Amino acid sequence: MHIFFSGIGGTGIGPLSLIAHQAGFDVCGSDKQHSNYIDYLRAHGVTDIHIGQSYDQIAEVHAKTPIDWFVYSSAIAKEQGAKSEEMRFCEEHNIKMSRRDELLNEIMQQKNLKLIAIAGTHGKTTTTAMTVWLFKQLGIPESHSVAAKMSFAEMGQYTPGSEYFIYEADEYDKNFLAYHPEVALITGIDWDHPDVFPTRLSYNEAFHQFLGQSKHITIWDTDVARLEVTPAQNYTVIQEQDPAIAEQLHLPGLVNRLNAWLVANSIHELTGKPLEELVNHLNDFPGVGRRFETIAPNIISDYAHTPPKIRGALQTAHEAAGENVVVVYEGLHNTRQHFIKDELVHLFDDVKKLYIVPSYLAREDKSLKHLLPANLKELMSDVAQAHAEPAELNDALANHIRTHVAAGDLVVCISAGGGGSLDEWVRQKFGSH
Repeated sequence: MHIFFSGIGGTGIGPLSLIAHQAGFDVCGSDKQHSNYIDYLRAHGVTDIHIGQSYDQIAEVHAKTPIDWFVYSSAIAKEQGAKSEEMRFCEEHNIKMSRRDELLNEIMQQKNLKLIAIAGTHGKTTTTAMTVWLFKQLGIPESHSVAAKMSFAEMGQYTPGSEYFIYEADEYDKNFLAYHPEVALITGIDWDHPDVFPTRLSYNEAFHQFLGQSKHITIWDTDVARLEVTPAQNYTVIQEQDPAIAEQLHLPGLVNRLNAWLVANSIHELTGKPLEELVNHLNDFPGVGRRFETIAPNIISDYAHTPPKIRGALQTAHEAAGENVVVVYEGLHNTRQHFIKDELVHLFDDVKKLYIVPSYLAREDKSLKHLLPANLKELMSDVAQAHAEPAELNDALANHIRTHVAAGDLVVCISAGGGGSLDEWVRQKFGSH
């Protein structure tokens, strides 16, 4: 079967294309722009990738080898309208089209895989990577999809003979509601994606449905209260204030310790392995790409893009560097900056210096005013404004970063964008080549 992945450079579609490739499917794809993820896929065997997403390009691919299944990301549908040029071609040529969930369910059914799904507003990627790490330390074969690069595994992997598929089940566009997990780990629930869930109630209702579709659930006591659910026998409810978290886990950052405790308890229930053994393995977790990742000495890149994630990254930074924390902030989506305006007020009060660069734009509500760095600064408290400065991704900012590093400051670059983002810029300027 020949599968075409549209938006193949995305962190959801890219790993799935790797999995399909490893599972024996003929894989190709396209993306609107080149990125580091495209290079990663090509280096791992998915070489037939086209930059640009036009009618003529997909027609040329189809002429060489007929496409059987066209898989597209939610971002493609949002950015290009109900029908992109590629979709129009597929419709005219009777090519099956679906989002990634339908293909993944097909692969899991074909390969007889049970799903371990990690869902929640924040911490999904790290928690999914920790689950993969733990399985590997235990010597249990597994398959997985993780939306970040890891030093100990590929982003997407199908292992013949594995029983479990470990998956980051994203709530955006209600993707996670397509699955019926054997095990669901809930990392923490807030409210996000107002373009999909216009109210907190609608967001919570989606999680209610997801829990109802899951065979066994591991969840924090705070989320049980937040969702107002009555735990049944298939629930493992974890106490967020359990003193054992601080006593037994030694990972940097409270968010990492909480994620690891959730994983340890869930896999303890699943495998019967001693909790102490699982915690010891997780204390050696090496981290994951773009989650408080060191790009160069005292220069960090972090994927945080919602207030809880940003607060988690800042807590980790202050734990490491005390008061000497400098932030370069690139908001993810102009739409989200409007959504989180109230929380932006005091979010950066406690940092030493804040540089605000233009937000990374994608899936935008064009009716909303474009909030420039100066506008975002004006939304902040007097305390934050006193150390905040609008900036651009240029040599002046690079020199500021070098000066801070030389002074012993920890520079945290907060960026959730892909190609052309702050993350790519800081890697080009300061990463090893």
